[in-house]
Amino acid sequence: MRTYTIVVEPEEGGGFFVTVPALPGCFTRAATVEQCQERAVEAIEVHIAGLRADGVPVPEEIGQPQLLAVTVAA
Repeated sequence: MRTYTIVVEPEEGGGFFVTVPALPGCFTRAATVEQCQERAVEAIEVHIAGLRADGVPVPEEIGQPQLLAVTVAA
């Protein structure tokens, strides 16, 4: 069993975009936050299966990502 942090971002037209910082290229979309978690599990499983099939090591999450905000002059 592995645990990965997912990032859930609202999309402009509705729904959410989900990424997995520890697994670059692993992402999904969903209509609700609850669906985000379900679909993230599926996406992570498929992503890991692809890595293994390619003989690539599966990354472990080494620490939880931090969400920070910065202000810039625009």
